[in-house]
Amino acid sequence: MNLTHLDENNKPKMVDVSSKEDTTRVAVASGIIEVTPDAYNAVVNNMAKKGPVLQTAVIASIQGAKQTSTLIPMCHPLMLSSIKTDIEELPDIPAFKLTVTAKLKGQTGVEMEALTGVSVGLLTIYDMLKAIDKGMIIKNIQLEKKSGGKSGDFRR
Repeated sequence: MNLTHLDENNKPKMVDVSSKEDTTRVAVASGIIEVTPDAYNAVVNNMAKKGPVLQTAVIASIQGAKQTSTLIPMCHPLMLSSIKTDIEELPDIPAFKLTVTAKLKGQTGVEMEALTGVSVGLLTIYDMLKAIDKGMIIKNIQLEKKSGGKSGDFRR
């Protein structure tokens, strides 16, 4: 198996996608942050001292997806056409599940943008709640599905 980010001299390189056809590409990623009941209640009752946690996490997710190429060395800067977020409250755990959908019409996929958006959003929740709960667990950051491109569709 050849690694696409290494050249013939085994040096790192960014993949040349110039010969690829523009297609609509969509990726959906998700992740969970488990919190204490006190932290969960602070969020859902909008009592966190740093402000509106979930709204801030949504903005952070969008910013994270847009900044992926500055954080992940071999990612291409992309002109994303859409970034959608959803946060599901999971009171029985207690936790929050963040889902990010990234979309574009272009020559390379958007899986990394969706995954980065989830990661940054969950880290933002952690940052805003760490005064209440230092034992939060961020877990299950994963690609749920993707469509478009040469490799075709994927669904977990």
